[in-house]
Amino acid sequence: MSKIIVEHKPSTSNLEALGVNKWPTWRKEVSVFPWTFHEQEIAYILEGECVITPEGGSPVKFGKGDLVTFPAGIKASWEVKQPLYKHYKLEGSALGQTWRRAKAFLKL
Repeated sequence: MSKIIVEHKPSTSNLEALGVNKWPTWRKEVSVFPWTFHEQEIAYILEGECVITPEGGSPVKFGKGDLVTFPAGIKASWEVKQPLYKHYKLEGSALGQTWRRAKAFLKL
């Protein structure tokens, strides 16, 4: 299984090259919930603090200013310790993302 990668304080030039400011945003209140990453996700954390624990893995902590890569296929438990606000980018097209979620839901 691939690991979650956290880059603390990525350079402005790296963020610009990735086009982070054009990515959609997502917010989440303080909470604990399970999540499956059907495709790779890259997130730039604008606010908050989280701990994510992959099934069978060790907890990974990240927060404001971190660039985090979540590999496709992992199942994890999120613990949002401070309200989360992030930019995110999912791998692949919207159609491909929908197909992967439908397959997972239908257990194909």
